[in-house]
Amino acid sequence: MPAGAEHNWQALLQGPVAVLLGGDSAERAVSLRTGHAVVAALKMQNINAVAVDTGAQQWMQEVLGNYKHAFIALHGCGGEDGRIQGLLDYAGISYTGSGVMASALAMDKVRTKLLWRGMSLPTPEFKLLENIDDCQGILDRWRRAVVKPVHEGSSIGISMVSSPEELLTAFAEAQRYDTAIMAEQYISGAEYTVAIVGEQVLPAIRLETDHQFYDYDAKYTSDSTRYFSPCGLSSEREQTLQQLALQAYRAVGCSGWGRVDVMADEQGDFSLLEVNTVPGMTDHSLVPMAAKAVGVEFDLLVATILRLSLGKQK
Repeated sequence: MPAGAEHNWQALLQGPVAVLLGGDSAERAVSLRTGHAVVAALKMQNINAVAVDTGAQQWMQEVLGNYKHAFIALHGCGGEDGRIQGLLDYAGISYTGSGVMASALAMDKVRTKLLWRGMSLPTPEFKLLENIDDCQGILDRWRRAVVKPVHEGSSIGISMVSSPEELLTAFAEAQRYDTAIMAEQYISGAEYTVAIVGEQVLPAIRLETDHQFYDYDAKYTSDSTRYFSPCGLSSEREQTLQQLALQAYRAVGCSGWGRVDVMADEQGDFSLLEVNTVPGMTDHSLVPMAAKAVGVEFDLLVATILRLSLGKQK
């Protein structure tokens, strides 16, 4: 993964790099942390990086008039769903991560799962909830379920439910963030995440939390969340997990970098949850943790992600 793998790759840079951060999604706070960490890392690699908050007025004019390259550090709607990617494509500005179609697809949990099911890749059962009436029968079918906004990340608006009252409350909570809501069968078992940078699949990380599930607080603020790398699987089982994550990532059309979240059930069988096309890069984040497991420090990881975006056709 070394950033110097291509001789004098920084010569491809034309001027400073705009690090797009902030925005106006529900994940703004995490994006600001990610973006400022990326700016600092690029500067450590002697790359001229400038933070550009896409939640500010005139940010688009600033980017279009002054930059040829962008590092996308935006999470959630408006930054991770293909819209920013489409604008940058139109303007001829190179950018990190997946292109328009893969970004839009990965942001939609329902369509991603439909794609995986069509390719016989394992993913928990689910149901799109268009109204309160659709909540009927969910718990009779699964006993426990996870209710999610279809187009959000960072576990925002997600609830685990095991009673009709909890289900209705969870539906209302998810509606605060999205008009599309889904219920997913709860899988009881170990949770893993697999990061991919370029063509390299990084070691899997196993997550443990004292919370009901790996929620926003467990991800970004709690000091009690436990991360295991090595993840505790046998070499053969970890390779199976990594290969499944890579298949899921490629099926969506992702490129550059990303992270695939996976659950194992009580029998140890893996089920795909979602793909993150702009994973967090904070001090609690998982991609830097996985990179460090193979000896790659944060600033080098960030520079590598930027290098992979240069000259690439989306």
